[in-house]
Amino acid sequence: QVQLVESGGGSVAAGGSLRLSCAASGFAYISNCMGWFRQAPGKEREAVAGICTGGSRTYYADSVKDRFIISFGAAKNTTHLAMSGVKPEDTSMYYCALSTRVPYLVYAQMWYMTRAYDSWGQGTQVTVSS
Repeated sequence: QVQLVESGGGSVAAGGSLRLSCAASGFAYISNCMGWFRQAPGKEREAVAGICTGGSRTYYADSVKDRFIISFGAAKNTTHLAMSGVKPEDTSMYYCALSTRVPYLVYAQMWYMTRAYDSWGQGTQVTVSS
């Protein structure tokens, strides 16, 4: 059974930095993409960033571009989200997601859609104070 475990959330002042991590287990790694989403109370879940093993292509929401960086760990079943220059509007529950069934070329068009992913973590809270 696939499991994704996020870590690294917490409270940070505006302008500060935070690094989230996600470790996935329980799947036969061949090739995969991983993404980060966030959801604030009363709002829909929105995509933050995505990354694929094939060429390590990365994708970002406009709201976080140039502030957040997504990367794989040494093992391609781990992903990190380096957050810098955080803003109060970044306050949210952050979720890691795994995509193993969508071909890379299709993922490039779908990375921001929740249906592109087949497994999700439980989330880690990020709170940014002004």
